[in-house]
Amino acid sequence: MRGVSAVLSLGGCFNTTAGELRLNTDATAAQERGDKESMSLPQIDKEHLPRHIAIIMDGNGRWAKHHGVTRAAGHEAGAKSVRAVLEACRELDGIEVLTLYAFSTENWRRSQSEVETLFMLLSKYIRLELDEIHQEDIRITVMGRRDGLSENARADLERCEKLTADNRAMTLNLAVNYGGRGEIADAAQAIARAVKEGELDVNDIDEGCFARYLYVPDLPELDLLIRTSGEMRLSNFMLWQASYAEFVSAPTFWPDFRKQHLYEAIAAYQSRSRRFGGR
Repeated sequence: MRGVSAVLSLGGCFNTTAGELRLNTDATAAQERGDKESMSLPQIDKEHLPRHIAIIMDGNGRWAKHHGVTRAAGHEAGAKSVRAVLEACRELDGIEVLTLYAFSTENWRRSQSEVETLFMLLSKYIRLELDEIHQEDIRITVMGRRDGLSENARADLERCEKLTADNRAMTLNLAVNYGGRGEIADAAQAIARAVKEGELDVNDIDEGCFARYLYVPDLPELDLLIRTSGEMRLSNFMLWQASYAEFVSAPTFWPDFRKQHLYEAIAAYQSRSRRFGGR
């Protein structure tokens, strides 16, 4: 799954060409030392895991600055984290969905060449790694505004969804061209059209009805939302779904985030009493 994870880690600033996606020796060695360190995993209750985990992958640029490499090299380093976290979720055999914030609607504010390079890599690496993801029995879903994507990007994402549609081990949900406010607005427009066309009675609109008009309505409720690099913002991510999610801000930069840190976030989640407004 290395190729797809490389693309998914590019959600932050990407300001170099594909040929520059190369870590220098010191940064690579530092990351490999971290991978090989023996760390005792926090104790977690594997019978009460969060069904749905979402991650705002943050800190690639600061990691790159710290190691004296390009920001794009920081995104490449983050690829190892995506793979590590996906594998850890798969191994736990109780986490049903992992949602990753790959590309936001705000990311279009970057230069045209930057965006084109990003989606070129997206198409390339999805083609390379789709078969392996399929063999792991992982379903891929995509949430976001597809009409803003290129024809090639849409075709690649749709092929991923079609091929893996019957997989049941877990779901990898990719937020591509996604914004939480936009998702709510798009759902409201879809509901308005359904009412106008006589397909829906206005009196039947409630929270459950509204949720069925979200981009990927069949996902379980979001239980745990993690943001790396110590930031505390939602950044327009899953605003509807995060209503009662537990939020964990991990101080680790995304390229250094590993199984240990995922377990720490799950342990924090399990230490809390989820009352959902009650006592």
